Amino acid sequence: MEKLLKVGAITSTHGIKGEVKVFPLTDDARRFRKCRELILDTGKEKKVLEVEGVKFFKQFVILKFRGYDSINEIECYRGKELYVTRENAVPLGRDEYFVADLLGMQVLDESDKEVGTLEDVIETGANDVYSVVTREGKEILLPAIKDCILDVDIQAGRMYVRILPGLLN
Repeated sequence: MEKLLKVGAITSTHGIKGEVKVFPLTDDARRFRKCRELILDTGKEKKVLEVEGVKFFKQFVILKFRGYDSINEIECYRGKELYVTRENAVPLGRDEYFVADLLGMQVLDESDKEVGTLEDVIETGANDVYSVVTREGKEILLPAIKDCILDVDIQAGRMYVRILPGLLN
């Protein structure tokens, strides 16, 4: 299991006082208000940054980090990703999972026959859709609904599904 969970990506600076515009990679951007620190992956190292301020602008989160007070100090982090530790992640509800835990999971049908590997989670308005790739390289899209997703065992790395009529056509 991943120890760090990706929560956003810095898209640009915001103003001249060290703020950055972040595209949130979480289902609820308001969660950033509770973040005391984030981990920045610079590509060479992982830096712990203390969150000093949080604002919202359209679909973006505007973050200010302690110790970064000018555009010149923060500009080099454009395009870099932000993470939280699993311990600092927002608690999940029943039947909720971190995408990082689902990716690469073995997908089996009701009769324990291998369907494929979960390669991607596609967020839609109504429900997520799981992209499962078979051994033959064929993509199967499974809606993340109770009728289709029977059981998810994070520890074992397995998901049991029911293939609804019409999904393989």
